Amino acid sequence: MASQSARLVRVLATRPAGEAADALCALLAEAGYEAHSQPLLTLSDAPELTPVQRHMLQDLAHYQHIIFVSTNAVRVGMALVDDYWPQLPVGINWYAIGAATAKSLARFDIQAITPGKNMISEGLLALPYLKNVQGQRVLIIKGEGGRDTLRSELFHRGALVDELACYRRSLPELLAGGLGAQISQREIDVILLSSGEGLANLLLLLSPTETTTVKAISVIVPSERVADMARDTGFKSVLTAENASDEAMLRALQKWRPGNGE
Repeated sequence: MASQSARLVRVLATRPAGEAADALCALLAEAGYEAHSQPLLTLSDAPELTPVQRHMLQDLAHYQHIIFVSTNAVRVGMALVDDYWPQLPVGINWYAIGAATAKSLARFDIQAITPGKNMISEGLLALPYLKNVQGQRVLIIKGEGGRDTLRSELFHRGALVDELACYRRSLPELLAGGLGAQISQREIDVILLSSGEGLANLLLLLSPTETTTVKAISVIVPSERVADMARDTGFKSVLTAENASDEAMLRALQKWRPGNGE
């Protein structure tokens, strides 16, 4: 049941604004939760392509593997691909970090390979198609910055790895005290965090006093790596979902009770 002391459990979803955030809040509301949204990441398209990036796109047919790390990478990246390749080249293995990203690629008639429930870089790296990549070319389509695990491990395996950073992630512009006030006034019970960067931004947007208060609130995170980060920064009630998908977050939330964690 999604009830606590005769009122709905109040959940703060922190996905970037847009279709994905709306879908998560709708799912939470349908399941009987009071859902609020406050993005902890702002996404924006990267500026004009560099000559090196243009060459990557022109050279697309010479890659054996192309990996998309998010739905936003598909949205921006495939628009760029379409500018150079009205008809997609054949003979490429296409990959998606998770089901939502694969669904986005399906709109372009691309049947992507996914790591199943393990929707993180390590899940992709465990795929048999990416085990023996010595001398093969890999293109990772992603946002600027972020984790380097995928590129560095594929490079270690002997692949020739390029990265096309086609969008930017930045800290949301909020008034001082704005995030802490939202959490307090809405009496948030649980915060859903979809990445380690979201966790870091949560802490950056809070004052020391607000941080102490918020760390008493339960958080649900998408992986053990982010769970360790949350505990290391002082969160006491941390639940780990199977992955960052909406459905996995909801399943973890349905196991939540006041004061519990892992």
